Amino acid sequence: MRSHRHLDQVGPLTSPRSRLVFLAAALLVFTDGAQSEDPLAARSKGAANAPVTVYEMADFQCPACRMFTVTVLPTIDREFVQTGKVRWVFINLPLTSIHPNAVAAAEVAMCAARQGRFWPTHDALYQQQDDWAKLAQPRSTLVKIAQRAGVDRAKLLACLNEGGVRKEIELDAQRATRSGARATPSFYIEGGLLEGAPYTPDPMRQLLDSIYAVRIRASQ
Repeated sequence: MRSHRHLDQVGPLTSPRSRLVFLAAALLVFTDGAQSEDPLAARSKGAANAPVTVYEMADFQCPACRMFTVTVLPTIDREFVQTGKVRWVFINLPLTSIHPNAVAAAEVAMCAARQGRFWPTHDALYQQQDDWAKLAQPRSTLVKIAQRAGVDRAKLLACLNEGGVRKEIELDAQRATRSGARATPSFYIEGGLLEGAPYTPDPMRQLLDSIYAVRIRASQ
């Protein structure tokens, strides 16, 4: 059985607003029951039984989220996710009051997830954010981006027209709100909330190294 606090089980957390201030609660140990099926698996990467789980709460139209995805996440992925130390889970938190196209992009990404193409689409949406972020009608551009990321166009359009993924996005936003997240990107890591993204990999690397060490000691 894993020992961590699941995002679905938390109430609001009180956290400072300063960048890279991590709650001490992140070092506490909580217990979560095993699940027979993981509804977040399609937008997770890394070992399901990794000692540390990171929930990234982000908005596809958010410039800071793009910066993190392009400049920091590749290093974290290589050093922590691919090595089995961290499981990384994406949670949608579209800030619709300032990012009117965020939900449309999230819908495309979530439909891509149903085809097993969430992460290539995720990366492409951020890398090409300038191509769609300011469009009055972004859907056709978003669909083309997803297609180039390997998503089947007919299945994608059927999924978008069916509309079910919007409910999943709304549930994601509720999860993020319960964790205390109010800005993007935010990171819920083993019971604690981190708001804001570092500009280089080092702060996140040091944080994850510390939490990983605590988790390993706790499991021994």
